[in-house]
Amino acid sequence: MGFDSNGVKPDVPAEQRINEQRLNVYALVIYIPDPLGRFLDELRRELAPGCNPHAHVSMLPPRPLSVDWQVAGEQVRGLTETQPPFAVRLAEVRIFPVTNVTYIEVGAGTSELHRMHDAINRGALAFEEPFAYSPHITLAQQIEPDRVQAVHELAGRRWKEFTGPKTFRAERAAFVQNTAGNCWIDLAEFRFGAVTVP
Repeated sequence: MGFDSNGVKPDVPAEQRINEQRLNVYALVIYIPDPLGRFLDELRRELAPGCNPHAHVSMLPPRPLSVDWQVAGEQVRGLTETQPPFAVRLAEVRIFPVTNVTYIEVGAGTSELHRMHDAINRGALAFEEPFAYSPHITLAQQIEPDRVQAVHELAGRRWKEFTGPKTFRAERAAFVQNTAGNCWIDLAEFRFGAVTVP
């Protein structure tokens, strides 16, 4: 991912991040391709200056592993190889209660994401997540309470002004790991539908 969990640009230079202490915190994400991904990155930087985001939808939110990541990766591969690519359409700008995170909800593609999340969130990757899984793209988080509504309204305006495609094809997922500097590193990529199911 190359950004921290808050989308804040890390203080550690890129060449040092690879050698930075890695944490036992992993996630599985689908990166959003350009031009939609570029727009979402620019919007996030506008809403939270100083961000260095890489727009994505999390299939598995961050979690610790009790096994080596390659073992967990084989579990991911087993599912993704038989999952055909699918369309994802982004819907409305919303705010999560409790956390005040501003996000864009996923419309079409939600059922596939839920099915894959539920199938992967077991075995080596099982984790009791603090919130119910809700496919989305984070736009801003850890906002001062008095700015939440203004950030939400600005995000909504920018999203309505965007004239590009609001749909993308989910074709692959990336297994990522966090570091002590709160920077995410790509470990492996899994292509959907790599094995045809008879």
